[in-house]
Amino acid sequence: MDIKVLGPGCANCRNTIALIEQVAKANGVSMTLSKVVEMRDIAGYGVMRTPGVVIDGKVVHAGGVPSRDKIEGWLAG
Repeated sequence: MDIKVLGPGCANCRNTIALIEQVAKANGVSMTLSKVVEMRDIAGYGVMRTPGVVIDGKVVHAGGVPSRDKIEGWLAG
């Protein structure tokens, strides 16, 4: 599973990354997590509000920190 967090590095972006890491570890999910910080790259995904989350090339979230339940759903497939 390839996960990208889109955002310039704000507190919400950092919290999103930390929460995804926590949920993945707690559920034993193998993933590759990366950060996209360039605004032109973020806009290329069609995301105008950060943080955004992209899983395997598909935007699944934009704007605000996603809930733990939402992340668990993504990682469960």
